[in-house]
This record gives sequence, structure tokens and C-alpha cells, in this order.
Amino acid sequence: MSTTRSRPLDLRAMGEVVRVSVPLMFGMVGNLVLMLVDRICLARYSEDALKASGPAVFTATTVIMVTTGAVGITRSYVAQAHGRGDKRGTVDEGANGFALGLVLSALLLAATPLLTRVPQLSGHPAHIQELEAQYLGLSTLFGAVMTLNMALSSYFNGMGRTRIPMTVGIIGQAVGVVMTVGLVFGRFGLPEMGMRGSALGTLCAVSVMFLGYAVCLPRGYAAGFGRLLRRGAGSIAGVLWLRLRRGAPAGGSLSLEELGQTAFVWLAGVLGPVALAANSVALALNYAAVIPLIGLGMGCNILCGRAVGAGRHGDIPHIMRVTLTISGGYVAAVAALQILTPSLLLSPFGLDGAGSAVTDHAVDTSRVLWTYAAAFMFSMVGSGVLECLGLARFGFVARIVLMWGLCVPTITVFVLLFRDDPDMLPVMWVIFSAFEAVMAAVCLWRIRRAVAGGENHLHTDSPAPQTA
Repeated sequence: MSTTRSRPLDLRAMGEVVRVSVPLMFGMVGNLVLMLVDRICLARYSEDALKASGPAVFTATTVIMVTTGAVGITRSYVAQAHGRGDKRGTVDEGANGFALGLVLSALLLAATPLLTRVPQLSGHPAHIQELEAQYLGLSTLFGAVMTLNMALSSYFNGMGRTRIPMTVGIIGQAVGVVMTVGLVFGRFGLPEMGMRGSALGTLCAVSVMFLGYAVCLPRGYAAGFGRLLRRGAGSIAGVLWLRLRRGAPAGGSLSLEELGQTAFVWLAGVLGPVALAANSVALALNYAAVIPLIGLGMGCNILCGRAVGAGRHGDIPHIMRVTLTISGGYVAAVAALQILTPSLLLSPFGLDGAGSAVTDHAVDTSRVLWTYAAAFMFSMVGSGVLECLGLARFGFVARIVLMWGLCVPTITVFVLLFRDDPDMLPVMWVIFSAFEAVMAAVCLWRIRRAVAGGENHLHTDSPAPQTA
């Protein structure tokens, strides 16, 4: 059993959290820029492309998150090996993660015919379905590369070398911006491909990232594959199966969260077209606001994984407190801006040119977005720590129960009671935030139990007692 005593926050710990997390934040911001450029290009290309892009992108993202999230567990395995001081183990864990990525990429590619039939279920006009199918047919290709990239970036992140994924990501994203503009509109000597060009631009971006990771890999990385292959087919299957069992719940949680956000968008439409338009703008602002929190959560996951690998479970509460202190300062600053200057923040996300009703409701909604950010910072940190302890399955089950068993039904009843009343949109956001706060509380409760019991389920099904 490990004992934990509260320690005062120290500058050294804060510096380590910032050192690991800030590059992850910049990588996330780059992804946001690429996403915004993609949506702006499709919106300017044609109204049909804009209509098709929403369902197609949401569907592709939901599916790809399953594979990338599952492979992302590699980060926790590498972090634990690094915490033990096992250099060979870090390489082996990285190789295991890439092997799992190859398997999941193949499965994703095999699902292409099925995914291209999804638009037929939407009831959209035939020409919109065709555009959606074009994008989804290529999404499995760039999704497969993204899955492999996740395995490679997780190796570097688990080692604490987060600047490499940041640099590789920014270079790939810059290429993606140029190729997306060129392939959508036919600029820079490239063919005009519209919706298909958007997907190919993303494929170019992730392909450049893959090459960048390959160049940065250490010389001994390939040896990890050799050691894995020498173990025999039965042992390889056992290793990958355990890795999949630990990673799949993490991917499932991300996918469920994306589906929950999608359901939230559709439910907001029940409050009327004004609420739907205002919510679209508020969602974009909210996504931009929480990106740094995702980076901080990943940084906490890496540092806690190191502590678990070294058998220092007692360090986990301190790392979490430091991360939450930094996150809290950020959320406080964002909350002040959202409350005091909402119009200024919303204007880059499509508020300019909107009607006065949409503007007023978007501003009112912006003033309560901080409630979601405050809850999300706790749930993001909690989910990251659960993952490094091998308890992602617990978070997955909790997400199912809270999101789909309680939150979505509650919001559904709420919007039906206040149908066509856009004034209720801020209240809807507060309800959504409340359930995210409950999710955070459940995660923190389970972490406290795991720390007290010295649990580490990444490699075994039973708790492995550790000493602090």
C-alpha cells in the first residue's frame, strides 16, 4: 500500500509540467488551424460542399478516434518503462504500439466500403450523399496513416520528448494548409478537386508527419520489432491483444465523447434555428478554448505514467495538483475574457454578419462556456491518469453511463420541454457542464482508490502493489 502526503506546490514540478505540456498544446493549436482552413475552404468552394462537410467530417472523426485512441495507450506504456529506467523496454513498448497500429490501420482500410455507405442512411439529397461518400472513402486512407502517426508520436511523448511531435506536426500541418487550398480550388498548379481535395490535403499533411517521425526515430527502434517477431505468433498475439484491451476503451471514450458533442449539436437545433446557429459559433469558441487543457492533460498522463513505472504512486496527487493549478489559472483567464469580451472572441468564428438574434444568443451562451472548461479540465486530467494506470476501461464505462445513460436523455427532455426557445441555450450548456463535472468526480474517486492500493493494470489484470 502506498501512502500519500500533501506536498506544497513547487516551481520545479510546475516547470516540468509546462516543459512537457506546452509543445503538446502547440501541436493541438496546429490541428485547429488545419481544421479551420479546411472548413473555410469548403465553405467558400460551394454551399453543397459546406453541407456535406459537417456530417462527413464528424463521421470520419468518430471512426478514426477509435483507432488513434486505442494506439495512443502506447504513450502510457512507454512512460512507465521510462520511469523504470528501462531503455530497452521503452523501445519494445514503442514497437508493440506500432505493431498494433499496423493491425488497426489494416482493419480501418478494410472498412472503407462500409463507411462509404453511411451517407445513404442520412436521407440527404443524392448529390450531397455523393460528396460525403467521396470524403469518407479517402478518410480511411488518411485515418490509417494517422493511426500509425499516433503510435510514433506516443513513443516520443512517453519519453518526454514532446518537442519532436510538435515540430513534426507543425511542418505537416503547414503542408496540409497549402495542399488543401491548392487541391480544393485548383491553385498552385494543382487540380481542382473540391471535397475530394480536402481529404487529399489532410492525407498529404499526415504523410509528411509520418516521414518526419521516421527520420527522428532512434537507431535501435527497429530492434524492438525484431525482438517482438522472435517471440513467436502466439506471444505476439497475446501482447497485441492485451494492448488492444487496454487501449480500445480509451479510443472508445474519445469516440463516445465526439458522438456526444454531435448529439449536443442536433439537440440544440430543437430549440430553434437561432439556437442552432448561435450554438455552432459557441461550439467553435469552446473547442478553441479547451485545446490547451487537452495538452496539459496529456502532459499529466506522461508524468504520472513515469511515476507509476518507478513505483512512486504517491507522486500522482502532487502532479495532478500542479497540473490543475496551471489549468485553473488558464481557465480563469479564459472565463474572464468570455464573460467580459464575448463579442471580440466570437467574431473570428463566424459571428460577423450574423443576425442580431443569433449574435445576442451566441454572446449569452459564451458567458457560460467557462463552466464546461472548468469541468473539462478535471475530467481531462482524470481520464489521462486513469489511462496511465491501465484503468481506461473504467473511464469508458463511466462515460457510457453518464453521457448516454443520463446526460443525453436529460438534455433531450429539456429541449423538448422548451422547444423553439433559444433563450434556453445557455441553460443547456450548464446542464452539459454539470454532467462533465460528475464525470470528473467519478474519475478522481477511482484514482484515489488506485493510488491508495498501488494499482497498475497496464501489464496485468490484478493490482500490483507498489511502494512510494
